[in-house]
Order: sequence, then structure tokens, then C-alpha cells
Amino acid sequence: MIENKSNNLLIEKLSLQVNSFQEGFRILSESKDIAEIGKNFVHLLRGNLLVVNINLFHKRNNKEDWNELFIQNPESKEYLNNFTFSDDFQLEFKNDEEYKVYTAIKCIDGSYFGIIIGDKIDKSNFNSLDAVTLQIFIRLLDNAYQTHLARIKEKELIFSLNHKVLQLNSLVDTGIEITKLENNTQLLELALERAVALTNASKGIMRIVSSEKQIACLKLPNNIDEEETLKSKDKIETRVEYRGLTYIVTLFDKESRTGFTHFDPTDEILLTAFARQVQGAVENKQLHKEALENETIKKELSVASSIQKKIIPSKLPTIDGYEIAGINISSKEVGGDYYDCRILPDGRVALIMADVAGKGVPASLLVSTLSASLHAYLETNISLEDLAGKLNKIIYKSSTADKFITCFISILDPSTGKLDILNAGHNPSLHLKKDKKLKKIEAGGVALGMFDMGIPFKGEKSVIEKGERILMFTDGIPEAMNENEVEYSDERLEKFCIDNCFHDAEKFIDELVADVRSFTKDTPQSDDITALYLIRKM
Repeated sequence: MIENKSNNLLIEKLSLQVNSFQEGFRILSESKDIAEIGKNFVHLLRGNLLVVNINLFHKRNNKEDWNELFIQNPESKEYLNNFTFSDDFQLEFKNDEEYKVYTAIKCIDGSYFGIIIGDKIDKSNFNSLDAVTLQIFIRLLDNAYQTHLARIKEKELIFSLNHKVLQLNSLVDTGIEITKLENNTQLLELALERAVALTNASKGIMRIVSSEKQIACLKLPNNIDEEETLKSKDKIETRVEYRGLTYIVTLFDKESRTGFTHFDPTDEILLTAFARQVQGAVENKQLHKEALENETIKKELSVASSIQKKIIPSKLPTIDGYEIAGINISSKEVGGDYYDCRILPDGRVALIMADVAGKGVPASLLVSTLSASLHAYLETNISLEDLAGKLNKIIYKSSTADKFITCFISILDPSTGKLDILNAGHNPSLHLKKDKKLKKIEAGGVALGMFDMGIPFKGEKSVIEKGERILMFTDGIPEAMNENEVEYSDERLEKFCIDNCFHDAEKFIDELVADVRSFTKDTPQSDDITALYLIRKM
């Protein structure tokens, strides 16, 4: 009877302790900054261990000085040298000294928390239960700090993504504006001004060269020294030619919120696309008003197409032990289909297939948003389910009600063939097993951007064994129609996969396109044709 009562008391005490840990985790995770994390941690520790004189410090790396986060006794700083630095978490108890506990924990970003704790209120020594409780709360502190870092990183990613979308929109708007200018000098001045603004450059120079001789130069600001500025190493440059003249645009010293930074590949793409817009504007100025208006529309599509061609890989990466080939044939000048194959920092490979509802420039811009978002988030080791949730919010906020994206994402571990898969409303990919049987990969949820209601996405795991193949595709293949409005069909595609499993990846893609063409004959292509084919070698 006494034993049962003791057990009940122990269970009740443990239950209260668990509730305390859960509440502590909630409070720490909701802290808005590191100062609030420190303040809440000290209050939680003081209430659970019944101790006095808790002092919390932080420093960004092992070489810098400690910063005070929450100090109850300024004299505790004299004991900072008692810390032992190690990658492994250690607690030091010294019940016979003024301060009873010393510990320094290393965080995920290489920074450190230092903790110095004085006596318990009742002056008793720290016991094993106190040690376990302290370790758990220190782990909660570490987890809360990781959450704080993740929130900062997410804000930076959202800012970067919004900025890139803004750049793309500004690119199209500027293209329309410069074509309306009648004066060549005004056009070129505006072009240089917008090129500087689009890329956040601090200076820009446009040189006009004829027969290797410079005949004019525009500068922004106009008081900079051309010769000295051109010596700068931090610059990007592009050039276009028209009727014997070469227009060379050079941008210098990219600015950021924290100072100067380096130009990135997106800046180079934007500058090249923008230079082509300028070339088109100069060219169009010679045409009749009606022809000018038509040419403006074509130029907008040309810009969108050039950006899209940069997004869809012109050459797929080499993956040891695998063959891979892809194809994208747009039904219009710009399309809404997208595929990619990227080697991630940890050596895994991201395989992506997507299809935007609708075609033309709006679909192309939405593809750009998806590509930029994927590029940012795939670098962060995020789970596919969480990735799909974030992409869904971005696409929902970036598009109109009639626009959404079906998307198939698979993360391949090349050494094992293991696949993490998520299918957001896209056509099931076809997995050809070694026994020549096809498995349809249908994991996932609704299309991206269709709803913003917190609907969860569910992935699945699979393995591609040696000798097996996976075909990812958009609906432009099975829904391709002949002159009798009969579709190519999923059944014909599945039969083609089985009948042509002896081909290498490039040959398979070529034969697949040829088979679709032979079926549709002279019927105009009504939708984009896109496919990605992966083979694991024997």
C-alpha cells in the first residue's frame, strides 16, 4: 500500500515536470529575440530548480568576449574563465563553491551560451534530479535559439524571393516604358537608370562604340570618373549590337542592406535581358506605330522566353551511376511547364517537374517565382512536406484565383537510390521496375496555390534499384490530340515505357517525342511537352 502511494506520488511529480517542460518549450520558442529568450530561460530555470543568482551570457564565437543576456549578480563575470569549451555538452557542479554550476553550450551557428548558477533557495546541494532537469532546460534553450535562427533565415529568404519577383515585374514594366520614348538619348538614359535600379548597383556606365572607337558615354551618377570606375573589380557587363553600333552596359558595386555585396547570377540574367530590351527598343523606333505596338508585345514575350530558358536547364548535371535526359517543347513562345535537376549541397539530387495552369507570360512569371523559391528553400535541408507548404503560400499570394501549379518533387540519394517524393496534384510519375512492371507514383496533395487553408501535403519514400527507370512528365504528352481529337492517352504512354526500356535516356526521350509527333501528325501542338527520364545503371 505504501509502495503504491509512493509510485503515485512519483508519477504525479513526473507529470507535473513534463507539463513544466512543455510549457517551457512553448514560452522559449515564442520569444521574439535572443534577449527575450534569455530572460524567459532564467525565469523558467529559477522557478523549476528554486535557485538564486542565475547569470546568462552569450557570444557569437569562441574568440569574442561574452555579452550579458540576463545578469542577477554583476560579480559573476569574474567566474567566466571557469567555462570549459567543448563540442559536447558538459555540466560542472561545484557544491563547495559560491557558484554551484558552470556550463557553456555550443549552438548550431557556432555561438555559445554561458550559464553560471548560485545556491538553491534552501541551500541544499544539487542532486541527480536537478542535473537532469537542468540538462533538459538547457536543451530547450538550444532548441529555442535554433528556432530563432530559423525565423531570421526564413525572413531573409522571403525578402530575397519577393525582391526577385519584383525585379522580374519591373523588367517587363520597364520594357514597355522604354519603347514609348521617341528620343534616343532619353531612351538610353532611362535604360541605364533602370538597369542600375533593378540590380541595386551604385554606379553604371553605357558606352556606345563604332568600329572599335567610343563615340558616346552615359554615366550614372554623371559626375563619376569613367576611367577610374572601369577599373573596379566588382562589376557585371553585357553588350548588344545594332546597325554597326555596340552598346556596352557595365554596372558597379552592388548595394545591400548591410553594405556592398557581390552581384549574383540573377543580376547577370536581368542585365542581359534588359540589354536585349534596349536593343529591341532602339530597333522598334524605326518602325510604323502599328508595327511598333506589335513588336512591343513580341519583345515582352522574348524577354520572358529568355528568362525562362535560363530557368530550364540547357544541360543536365552528371550523376554517378545514373543516366538522365529531359525535354521541354513550348506550345507558345513562352510556356507554363518547368523541369529541373539540381545537385544539392549535401550531394543529393533534386528532380522537379511542374505545370502552371495557363500559358503565356503570366504562366512564365509564375514559373519564375516557383524556380526562385525552390532554389532558395532546397538549400536549407527542409522536408518536402514543409517545402510544399511554403511553396503553396508563395504561389497562392503571387497568383490570381485561376492560376495554380501542379508539381512533382523527388530528392534522390544517388549512393543508395532512396527517393523522398512529393506529388502536388501532378500526373503520377512512372517507375519501371526490374520485372518490367510499372508503378505509378501518386504521393502528395492538391496543386500549389490552389488553396491557402493549411491543407497538409504528404510525401512518400521509395527506392530506384539498379536497372530501374523513372519517367516524369506533364499532361501535354498523354493529352496530345490528333486530327480526330483523340488523345495520345496514359495507356499508350505506359506501353511505350515498357516497350522502349532498352534505350538509353537520350534515345528514350527522342523516341518518345517522335512517337507523340507520329500520333498527332500535322495537328498543332495545344500544350507544352515536357519530360524528365532517369535510369539507374546496372
